[in-house]
Amino acid sequence: MTAPSARPRLFPLTWPLLLELLLGIGIGVIGTGLAARLSDNSGAAFGIANQVFAALFVLFRVIGAGVSVAVTQALGAGRRDQADAVARSVVGASTWLGLAGVAAALLAAGPMLSLVNTPAEVVPLARTLLQALAPALLLDAWNANMSSVMRAHLRSREALFVVVIIQVVTLGVALLAMPHLGLPGYALACILGRGMGLAMHITLWRGRLDLRLRAADWWRLVRAPLATVLHIGIPGAAENIAWRAAFMTSLAAVAQLGAHALATHAYTMQFLHVILMFSLAIGFAVEILVGHMVGAGELHAAHKLVRKSLALGFVVALVVAGSFALAGPWLLTRFTSDPEIVAMGCTLLWWTVLVEPGRTFNLVVINALRATGDARYPVMAGAASMAIVLAGGSWFLGVHLGLGLVGVWIAYAADEWIRGLLMWRRWATLGWLPHARAAHRRLRHSKAG
Repeated sequence: MTAPSARPRLFPLTWPLLLELLLGIGIGVIGTGLAARLSDNSGAAFGIANQVFAALFVLFRVIGAGVSVAVTQALGAGRRDQADAVARSVVGASTWLGLAGVAAALLAAGPMLSLVNTPAEVVPLARTLLQALAPALLLDAWNANMSSVMRAHLRSREALFVVVIIQVVTLGVALLAMPHLGLPGYALACILGRGMGLAMHITLWRGRLDLRLRAADWWRLVRAPLATVLHIGIPGAAENIAWRAAFMTSLAAVAQLGAHALATHAYTMQFLHVILMFSLAIGFAVEILVGHMVGAGELHAAHKLVRKSLALGFVVALVVAGSFALAGPWLLTRFTSDPEIVAMGCTLLWWTVLVEPGRTFNLVVINALRATGDARYPVMAGAASMAIVLAGGSWFLGVHLGLGLVGVWIAYAADEWIRGLLMWRRWATLGWLPHARAAHRRLRHSKAG
């Protein structure tokens, strides 16, 4: 068992990841548009229910943040046996985390929506959608982590193919079902699409990775490989949970401003999600490459890759965010004809030109730090900014000072830049290097033994 003979490159990994992410967010944009056709309250309900759904998805980051790193490092060191053991253990862990997410969506939809101050006229629609989406959480847990294993094996094109099928099925069913079933029609589409994706992942694992799942793999928790995953995954999940909690607090501030502001936020966030996908794709590709390089002991190459990738991500973020801001009036009228929502959404898109370059530091550098094994620093360094600047700033600027949604966006920008510069300082001063060396030594000694 040997490491890959040729070093994987950034672009061949990035473009399938970018298309995969854009397809995923594209379905959300189309779903928001279909919901908005029903009413602005339906559009607001769709937006807030999907944010709560995304918050529950953070559960899967407990293993999701670590599986890619554990597999790529093992493959980089030529330890295919360890990579396969991690992959099998992650399937069983996904089952239990997915079931926990299903239970939370079914039993606590109302309280979770209350926590984010969902307006009374929006609550019934949002609760129905969130509960209908519950089974999709279990399917998402399996699909997300199985896809991470595919990408860690440098099978980004196959992972993209699965996403294409998932989204085609989801879109087709949503277009047929939502006009008749309303928001639950979107949930039906998600479940059918994700079910198709799971079947394809099982087939691809068998055919492309020569990895056949046994019945026990779906429920068994194996301590040793999971310990490796959790070493990266728990801090990674903590960072994601801290950010999600802060963001949901900011969403509660937006909800305090009323259904009109919530609808504006929901529509504008769809474009933010598209914009950040470009930097996120670079970040995911960097994580995969750095993981392979750490496993192979190529630490200088990893350092050069991150610097180059960050510069690329910064330029891309500026260009893409600026393009969306210029196209704002046309884009927003695809969702609503309300002139106040369109005008405010355009203003927020121009503020996004400031937000996204700062976010690039976090999307690229945090993934690189995690890939080296330096997973605790991002949450330890960024937690205060998330709590005080993102969450507290949204309430202080948006509600207390009366700046409304503009105040919330200022808080978003300040938080991204503060955390981003802290992450860059960590990378530039080589604070990650001891973690990378320790990971390489562990894999080398394991191979020798």
